[in-house]
Amino acid sequence: MRVSKIISLASLISLPLLSHAQQKFAETITAADLEKHLRILAADDMQGRETGTPGQRKAAEYIVSQFAANGLKPIVKTADGKTSFQQPFTLYKKTWGEFYVSAGGKRFTYLKDFITNGLLSVPTETAYETVFVGYGIGDTSYDDYANVDVKGKAVVMLEGEPKAISSSGGSSKWSGPNGWRAKSLLAKEKGAAQVFIISAESADAFRQLLTERGALQTRFNRLGLKPGAENIGSVGVFMISSETGATLLNTTADKIKQIASQLAEAPKPASSTLSGKVSVKAERIDEKTESSNVLGFIEGTDKKDEVMIISAHYDHIGVSPDGQINNGANDDGSGTVSVLEIAQAFARAKAAGQGPRRSILFLTVTGEEKGLLGSEYYADIDPVLPLANTVCDLNVDMVGRVDDLHQGKSDNYIYVIGSDKLSSELHKISEDANQKYIKMDLDYKYNDPQDPQKIYYRSDHYNFAKHKIPIVFYFNGLHADYHKPTDDVEKIDFKLAERSARLVFYTAWEVANRDQRLIVDSNKQ
Repeated sequence: MRVSKIISLASLISLPLLSHAQQKFAETITAADLEKHLRILAADDMQGRETGTPGQRKAAEYIVSQFAANGLKPIVKTADGKTSFQQPFTLYKKTWGEFYVSAGGKRFTYLKDFITNGLLSVPTETAYETVFVGYGIGDTSYDDYANVDVKGKAVVMLEGEPKAISSSGGSSKWSGPNGWRAKSLLAKEKGAAQVFIISAESADAFRQLLTERGALQTRFNRLGLKPGAENIGSVGVFMISSETGATLLNTTADKIKQIASQLAEAPKPASSTLSGKVSVKAERIDEKTESSNVLGFIEGTDKKDEVMIISAHYDHIGVSPDGQINNGANDDGSGTVSVLEIAQAFARAKAAGQGPRRSILFLTVTGEEKGLLGSEYYADIDPVLPLANTVCDLNVDMVGRVDDLHQGKSDNYIYVIGSDKLSSELHKISEDANQKYIKMDLDYKYNDPQDPQKIYYRSDHYNFAKHKIPIVFYFNGLHADYHKPTDDVEKIDFKLAERSARLVFYTAWEVANRDQRLIVDSNKQ
């Protein structure tokens, strides 16, 4: 009995000491240090840190240098029996090789002169006759294909529809954002070999369209963890300008505009003799690229076989088609530097003899912008530490920016997502840590399963949550600079980032040092 009382008294005395230790090490996470790291990771020479590029590899090397400087351990086994901080893996993609349209002695190039709706494969340059088919409409009352043979030819048509159709009750299936689909399906049914649609936009507006749609076209170059098959045909649907259309039809842009003006007002299609020649080459090729996650490890004491993960993605979207660098300071440079600072705080605690009871894996992943690929590789293919021993993942993505919903209201908030989805204990730990140390407004808007943004599924924590590993996702919300070249360091609120990182640290400290492993007692996904 006496021994029991002594142990109990010792435990009570140690509580305030541990609390003081938490605060001492949390205070090493500073706005100044976060900014120092971010000015390196989000600098122009990183070229936007796109997955599989030299910029991404340079960013990985910087993270490695920081983990090593703080005494974290490399735990990825290499082929020569050593260990590394980097977990390399191969990514596969199909992409465009040579892709051009030639007519009238001119060569038009993809994303500069035209865009496509869908995929096509024409591996060797192939020539076609071109034929103009007005609006490319095929209704009983308005048929552009009447008495026109388009089999094996490239059809050239106008975007939209004439007043004769739209005035009869609003726009039809031949117009609007999906009008191209109805027109291209009909053209293919008629036997057309290629489909060219002349944009109704002005020259300047068409150039803007190319820029905007060019960003969406990256889905045709999607990276994956496995070689992928494509649903692909030989007939392409090209969106072109009036100038390009004129070249395909051996006429002038002014003539095209004159015809378009006449057809817009005419009650019936008018016959046309416009024709020409065009050649197309659209090469789809297989590529492989190498990328890597970066892992830093702090071994625990008496519960070292249990592991907590603290994660962020360090990649971004690279350089825009117009040459502008997307530095990704907020997305997710801010989360990455938070992980570096939290790792340093725990490393200092360990050096001072107050290291965590459970082990902590600091996991900065790549491939997030390509579909959460780095975290998927770790969780599904090569978990360096067993998932069965992984107690939770605390994931940080886009902190340090006040979003539109909080502008003028609060700069002391954080969206907390997923904390209650799998573990009521983790949710309570998160709230208690905040109440005791940080006192931020915890906003659960995006935790609502009915929220249309579905943020819970859009960052790397989800690849752990799907394995029933409790998670918390820390997020400051979307803003006007999301995935744009204007996401720069100067727009980061480093004091807000500091508070956010400290909240993650305090939550992690409790999870790492509590007696019992977190329970998994709910399933609210």
